[in-house]
Amino acid sequence: MKKNVRMILILFCITSLLSGCALLPFSDDNPFAKQGGKKGEKEVAKIEEDPQSQSEESQEQEDKDQKQKEENKQKEDKEKKDKEAEKEKTVKEQADLLAAMYDYDGAIQLLQSQPDYSSNTELQEAVAGYEATKATCVEYPLEEITHVFYHTLIKDTSKAFDGDSKEAGYNQVMTTIDEFNKITQSMYEKGYVLVSLHDMATFHEDGTVTRGKIMLPPDKKPFVLSQDDVSYYHYMDGDGMASRLVLDENGDVKAEYVEDDGTVSVGDYDLVPLLDTFIDEHPDFSYRGRKGILAMTGYNGVLGYRTDIAYKTGENLSEDQQKFLDQNPDFDYEKEVEEAKKVAEAMKKDGWEFASHTWGHRNATSDSAEKLQEDNEKWENYVAPILGKTDMIVFAFGADIGNWEQYTMDNPKFAYYKSRGYNYFCNVDSSQYWVQITDSYVRQGRRNLDGYRLYYNPEMLSDLFDAKEVFDPARPTPVPEM
Repeated sequence: MKKNVRMILILFCITSLLSGCALLPFSDDNPFAKQGGKKGEKEVAKIEEDPQSQSEESQEQEDKDQKQKEENKQKEDKEKKDKEAEKEKTVKEQADLLAAMYDYDGAIQLLQSQPDYSSNTELQEAVAGYEATKATCVEYPLEEITHVFYHTLIKDTSKAFDGDSKEAGYNQVMTTIDEFNKITQSMYEKGYVLVSLHDMATFHEDGTVTRGKIMLPPDKKPFVLSQDDVSYYHYMDGDGMASRLVLDENGDVKAEYVEDDGTVSVGDYDLVPLLDTFIDEHPDFSYRGRKGILAMTGYNGVLGYRTDIAYKTGENLSEDQQKFLDQNPDFDYEKEVEEAKKVAEAMKKDGWEFASHTWGHRNATSDSAEKLQEDNEKWENYVAPILGKTDMIVFAFGADIGNWEQYTMDNPKFAYYKSRGYNYFCNVDSSQYWVQITDSYVRQGRRNLDGYRLYYNPEMLSDLFDAKEVFDPARPTPVPEM
């Protein structure tokens, strides 16, 4: 049996060798087999018999390759030149932006640091222009800088002014988006430029202070802007205002707004994104990138995020807070805090600043030093970790910790706040400007640009805008008296 098997295997191998299947490809894989025997043989013979034709084809291919190389090189050279031109254009645009925001030294330094500056007449001419404009600038008196402020802006007047118990308050202390846009445009046309409290004085670690030096063209006037209570409190839900600040797909800060059908729109629905957009289009409205100051409480969280510790512990909840948690069973406190931090960081990088408005919107005039200390500890524990520590306090209700005389360390409220690193203090004052700059603090009065002031004291705002032109006809009149 074994002999028979061996004989069969031997015969199979001999047959395979003779047929060539182990050595040659199948006919379908043989390019010459597809042509038919004689035709394939003629083509092979033609190639063998025509070396001159083969040489010409080879030379033609070489010429094509050389031409392609030259074209590629020309293309690469053009792309290189375009990139260099684009880089130069970008640098010039950056310098122009710095100069537009009155940072002439920064613009000059940027262009002079370019490798080709000594041979680039365009950059040299730009520097000469910046220097000429800088030479016209004058120092603005710090004690004559005005400070204006707003609360949350009203997007939908039909919801804010719907006749319910909250209408009167909204009408008195809030401003509509239409009014804000008109005010901003008017102030821009009058030459106002946004600055910061930090531009007015610098406090050093050794306890000394340096007065600021704000240099602007003669037709420009610095001002400080702030917005109170950017927390989007629960009581405002459904009343025609934004619900929180978010980052859009481009990383820009925008406001969310909940529509009637429950869908969420993202856009310029409050002061922060509106001002960002305006400054993008009018960079000369901002002094060296300055934006505004957000005066923040913490008892409902910040920026529309429910970040106060009560939302995590479930202790000492208000009725609104409990209702929010009941309606949001999947609420994630840690995620909420993380999202708020991202928005705050983006804002600070873009020129915005944060101030304490006291954690619980306290009346600093009537509250004791002990109560203010307890309140500030909450701000430092639950707000500062998200927004960052601040050296500015903007008093809720405009209720100051002293009279119009200078603060002294004999004042226990001032002594406490100073010990916690606060150097800038703001109250509310209807004067065009009210500023104190001392060796230990800066103090400034703020002007409310709201329904009450627009309606009852339009003459007090004439240096900023024409109140009659600004007043929103959708606002109910008379505005309730306070």
